[in-house]
Amino acid sequence: MAQDNYSNKTIATKCRGRCTSFTEDHLKILTDTFNKTPYIGFATRQRLALETNTKEFTIQYCFQNRRTRHGFQKKSEPEEHLESSQDRDHTEEKIQSRNDRQPRMKYTCSQLHTLNKTFIGNSYPGRDSIEKLAKEIVVSESRVKVWFQTHRSSCCIQRKKEANEGLEQRQNQGQDL
Repeated sequence: MAQDNYSNKTIATKCRGRCTSFTEDHLKILTDTFNKTPYIGFATRQRLALETNTKEFTIQYCFQNRRTRHGFQKKSEPEEHLESSQDRDHTEEKIQSRNDRQPRMKYTCSQLHTLNKTFIGNSYPGRDSIEKLAKEIVVSESRVKVWFQTHRSSCCIQRKKEANEGLEQRQNQGQDL
């Protein structure tokens, strides 16, 4: 549904949670960037967030949703019989994508304590909880989201490892009898 404001034309869409309204100029910037590169790095997300006066994670969600709607897939690996100049270009792209990544986050003990305490209570916090937690520990919301994703993954791996070790111990005890 579109709504007209007198000074700024904004386009609002129906959604479950809070909705971000972009001006037509902002939508043009986002669309042009998406058409050039549907997979953007951290530096580009930050630049777009500043240009559109939104948060970096909102830009990330915007691009994820747009890729989903348009059926984009990750670029496939280049074929082996490429010429050497094309190989050099591919290597330069890899270096550039590494430079676009966020630098590794070093959390303080108090930040980790707060994150772990929240994780024990709820390992799948909602957007509001993430926003509140990010303000509390003075870290970006995208960092909090990534921390929870990583922590859930490592806990799952740890649980599987413990289950396998327990199974091996029971099998070894059965053989000893």
